[in-house]
Amino acid sequence: MARNELKPELQGMRKAITGHRSEIAALKREVKSLTSQLKSAQRQTKVGGGAASDQPKVSKRAAREEFVFAPEMLAQMRNALGATQLQMAALLAVSPLTYSRWEKGQAYPRTKQLAKIAELVNMGPAKAEKKMRQAAKA
Repeated sequence: MARNELKPELQGMRKAITGHRSEIAALKREVKSLTSQLKSAQRQTKVGGGAASDQPKVSKRAAREEFVFAPEMLAQMRNALGATQLQMAALLAVSPLTYSRWEKGQAYPRTKQLAKIAELVNMGPAKAEKKMRQAAKA
């Protein structure tokens, strides 16, 4: 007899527990989503070029002037040379995927790679084309 009396109360509690579990699962999904958005935003601020003081120095020659990397600059330089992303990747001695990510702003070059990019920017179009031909032969 006690079992029959408790049955309606237990069913109500089970429904409440099920509702709470689904709410907890929804909250966990939301936290996961917000965490990934936060990480993405942090990566974009690093890649997008924060303050100029955050950028690494390139070479002794450019010690006074800091080289500021910008993805748009890479695309403009490539278009000015009339080169493909594959040719530019070979010129900078990186994989085509890496170069593509730099140009899209999805990744940021390391210090050594920044030095190569700065060198390419400073050498001018004629020398860059000559170097590109040499890289294509190798």
